[in-house]
Amino acid sequence: MTAQPDPGAADVPALRLQGVRLVRGARPLLDGIDWTVRRNERWVVLGRNGSGKTSLVRIASLYLHPSAGVVEVLGETLGRTDVRTLRTRVGVASSSLAQQLRPQLTATEVVMTAKHAALEPWWHRYDDADRDRAVAQLGRLGVAHFAEREVGSLSSGEQQRTLLARTLMTDPGLLLLDEPTAGLDLAGREELVASLAGLAADPTAPATVLVTHHVDEIPPGFTHALLLREGRVLAAGPLEETLTAHTLSACFGLSLTLERRGLRWSAWSAGPD
Repeated sequence: MTAQPDPGAADVPALRLQGVRLVRGARPLLDGIDWTVRRNERWVVLGRNGSGKTSLVRIASLYLHPSAGVVEVLGETLGRTDVRTLRTRVGVASSSLAQQLRPQLTATEVVMTAKHAALEPWWHRYDDADRDRAVAQLGRLGVAHFAEREVGSLSSGEQQRTLLARTLMTDPGLLLLDEPTAGLDLAGREELVASLAGLAADPTAPATVLVTHHVDEIPPGFTHALLLREGRVLAAGPLEETLTAHTLSACFGLSLTLERRGLRWSAWSAGPD
């Protein structure tokens, strides 16, 4: 096996995709993706339904192999490493994950099981230190008072903040958040955005990738944007330079007006010329 770079080296990207292509049937879902996420960056990924966002996250989280190209996560190359071990160093949260959890699990158990990338506590052994760490991560997201409540009794917003705490259980080097605000009401969405903004401002937080459809869900403190259209990179780079009315309109195939108000973004149809 080829020697891998030191995963702790500061100059090793958290994620690097080179020439990544994913084909299903005769249709390319992703095509020619070149993308690098560095350790101190917080990325938002925007695109229409079917643009390849979820496929991109599944590849980055090591649950899907591309048809072609190179995938490097925390200095290790997909196909040349034990993905079962590497997955424990990647925090993943999505609205669909909440649906896979047994409602009777407590919030602490939901967070704690991330230690082994599991969904049930009886699959592995845990000690008091694991429980204490899980509660600490819940506290980091402001939901420690839910620690002993069953996750099925929590609101959708509270569940998503619990899942966000879960992503931090193993001190990951990379966070992948696939539309975590889907299905949340306004209050739940804003609470989650505020939690993400807090993480973005934390210099000890890992590199973060947030997938969303909506620019108003971009948390303050996010630094970069990747815009996908039909499985290809339309634009990528620093948020302030990349996210423009022109690129957003091209991304969604609709003439849009884009505005930044304070620390938040908003967009709406520009209407007929």
